[in-house]
Amino acid sequence: MKIGKLPAERLHALVLGRLGKRRSDVLLRPAVGEDSAVIDFGDEVCIISSDPITGAGARLGELAVHVSCNDVAANGARPVGVQVVLLLPESFVEEELAVLMEHIDKAAGDLGIEVLGGHTEITSKVLEPLIVVTALGRAPRHGFVSSSGARPGDDLVISKGISIEGTAILASDFAELLRPLVGEEVIARSQEYWSEISVVPEGRIGASLGVSAMHDVTEGGLYGALWEMAEASNVGLEVVRERVPVREETALICQHLGLDPLGLISSGTMLFATPRGKDLIDALAAEGIKGAIIGQVTDGLRIVRGEAGEEHILEGPGEDELWRFLKTTS
Repeated sequence: MKIGKLPAERLHALVLGRLGKRRSDVLLRPAVGEDSAVIDFGDEVCIISSDPITGAGARLGELAVHVSCNDVAANGARPVGVQVVLLLPESFVEEELAVLMEHIDKAAGDLGIEVLGGHTEITSKVLEPLIVVTALGRAPRHGFVSSSGARPGDDLVISKGISIEGTAILASDFAELLRPLVGEEVIARSQEYWSEISVVPEGRIGASLGVSAMHDVTEGGLYGALWEMAEASNVGLEVVRERVPVREETALICQHLGLDPLGLISSGTMLFATPRGKDLIDALAAEGIKGAIIGQVTDGLRIVRGEAGEEHILEGPGEDELWRFLKTTS
């Protein structure tokens, strides 16, 4: 099998299609485009999501916590805590583990959550550290959001910009390669993107406005998030490429490495579908978060159009640009 997420049809055939047991208190269960489960706890729901971190060397612990909490935030939940599983190679030393845990604890502290437990193991089965984090959050019983609520006519909005995580990873892990190409200032500014990885504030804002759907932009970049939301909602979409905010640092790094920023991993970006796009932009701005309306939900094809007339039809999540780049360096 190829590296990366399973294609949707194979995911259905090999994983989702083999799950048969159903409980009445599970309100949202596994599906393409849905990253969390929602469990009925009476007046509130528990929202739970798990994520591995396998593609980043720098800031591994912080990224692991934020990525999992972003998933529950995309359902409108307030994160409460995380369970952390650490599978570490035999070459890992105690000092590295201590630093890793300091980073995990810092990220939890920044979010106001607790590390609830987990598992730590040294194993010959991995060659690099593998971290799996399960986040738990809570939301009002009738206040959670899914990825499957987008409807034709909704505005498509994103927060901050795209390729936030991918830009930070490339600037941190490949600084020596990039420095002569883009300069020290671009590297330094790109590494500051780590401070923007969380979308917990955006999740709270979106839920308070009653948006139709939310999805955090992760593996597969904006292309992947758009396709997954459209697939979950059984809708089409039309996005204008030039409306998508691409920061200067991201554009320069992607240009020199031959990467498409719309396909680059982007924790730190939230994708919304909402009938009140302007109101959402204003609500985000009130809390210092930039937003942009990049297109609309339709009942047709799933297309990213350029103003010059070029079209990119979304037919699946596709391979992330980061993974494609990493293949060239191995």
